[in-house]
Amino acid sequence: MEVIAIDRIPGFRIGQAENTAAGTGCTVVICDAGAVAGVDVRGGGPASRETELLSPLTNQVPIHAVVLAGGSAFGLDAGGGVMQYLEEHGIGYEVGVAKVPLVCQADLFDLGVGDVATRPEQQMGYAACVAAENPHFCSGNHGAGTGAMVGKLYGLKYGMKSGIGSHAVKLGELYVGAIAAVNAMGDIFDWKTGKQIAGLRTEDGKHLRSTAECMYGNYETVDNRFLSNTTLGIVLTNGNFNKAQLSKIAGMAHNGFARSIRPVHTSIDGDCIFVMSHGTVEADIDVVGTLAADVMAEAIKDAVLNTESAYGYPCARDLQENI
Repeated sequence: MEVIAIDRIPGFRIGQAENTAAGTGCTVVICDAGAVAGVDVRGGGPASRETELLSPLTNQVPIHAVVLAGGSAFGLDAGGGVMQYLEEHGIGYEVGVAKVPLVCQADLFDLGVGDVATRPEQQMGYAACVAAENPHFCSGNHGAGTGAMVGKLYGLKYGMKSGIGSHAVKLGELYVGAIAAVNAMGDIFDWKTGKQIAGLRTEDGKHLRSTAECMYGNYETVDNRFLSNTTLGIVLTNGNFNKAQLSKIAGMAHNGFARSIRPVHTSIDGDCIFVMSHGTVEADIDVVGTLAADVMAEAIKDAVLNTESAYGYPCARDLQENI
């Protein structure tokens, strides 16, 4: 098995744009020829568009892009810029009088990390598409990961800076890769060693503590717990699958979330994974689903370990003893 750059998976173009000063951004994956796609939403508070289009019960039409963005529901405006770009380039579903680009999207909550009044909008979505013309994926404080944080049980005060990451592999003719924008309420672990590498900090800010253990210390119902969490993922493959199969693969990819984030899939997270397929390689669904979980767990680790401190919040590399 060969580890490759996410940009090497054929049929997809990835672009990112961000407003670093404001602490928000967006990431887009474009498939010019159209991709079959599936989705699995596990969190209780998703901010999304067109996810129902990926239901196996809807028409079997390909989609043309998936967007991950900050800004919570406000950031859904970025999808309009992606649609504008695709329409200008003749990419979309032919309906006779026009080609309609089919764009799916999910957003994370980064309001309050930088400028609460600045969110991804059409111009930023368009800029991410332009960046995809010369793709070079960057991990860390880029795209949808610009304002991402983790370890937020007690709010941002004791949290840590996170970001966006990727990991991809080639197994024979099969490609499987993942992108993860990590904005979890919980802690982040190295899935291979079980060691906590980021998350909730102690009151002196110098060490890590367990979010789960802190939650167990007060099990009474908490109304409106800090509602600013979500980890978003996209799995890319050239395996030949239908929407139902890809939704199953998305569900298996959530195992990568579960290995790396604790707690995860809570009622206050909007955790969501898309899977996009473009290609004709015949592959076993369970093999691809297992690989999807592995590359997703690595993408989460990549996001955390390649992020830099920002907006007054430390990153994993600032707590050297925990890496």
